[in-house]
Amino acid sequence: MKFTLFLVAGLAALSAVGMADQNDKPLHPWMVRVRALDLVPANNSGAFDFGGTAIPADAVHLSTKAFPEVDFSYAFSKNLSAELVLTYPQQHDVSIAGVGHIGTLTHLPPTLMGQYHYPIPNTPYDPYVGLGLNFTMVTSSSLNAAGTPLDVTKTSLGLAYELGIDYKLNERWVVNLDFKHVNIHTNVKAAGAIVTNVDVNPNLYSIGIGYRF
Repeated sequence: MKFTLFLVAGLAALSAVGMADQNDKPLHPWMVRVRALDLVPANNSGAFDFGGTAIPADAVHLSTKAFPEVDFSYAFSKNLSAELVLTYPQQHDVSIAGVGHIGTLTHLPPTLMGQYHYPIPNTPYDPYVGLGLNFTMVTSSSLNAAGTPLDVTKTSLGLAYELGIDYKLNERWVVNLDFKHVNIHTNVKAAGAIVTNVDVNPNLYSIGIGYRF
């Protein structure tokens, strides 16, 4: 159901962006970027009691992760574009302060963004801001604390925010710097009951190169 809502909302966003003035549509509207990305979770979690031990707030930690990603964007005009960010499933180590390492989880986080560009006249700089939706799917998890198997919510739908800049090397090639903040929420469960909630809410820092076509 959440995935359906993600698609519907994404299509609605693309339709709205598609109403932009076509007279200033770029000569090469498509772009593919390849970026190196560093994902840094916020790791905000609620306090909870686990096996008689009081666990403080923000004690659940997901590891940081560096990995490659690819995104595809389409420019409806010189100012408005849409971007789809893709990668392969990412595995994170999970730990609880005072308990230690409790296992791993693997997730896939496609993100659809609408972007507003404001190219600086007579320069190669093309800064932009973006707003969109992230749909995270937990594809597998293996969590166990003090002999108690744990599970997590399998999907999360949240807003994504973006700030970046393309530096035009020529008509087709660009160097890109990008920052995103993504709202990702999950619940940790034991025997089907929610133990605590975790706002992963990562910051994503990336640098890469893009090609227009």
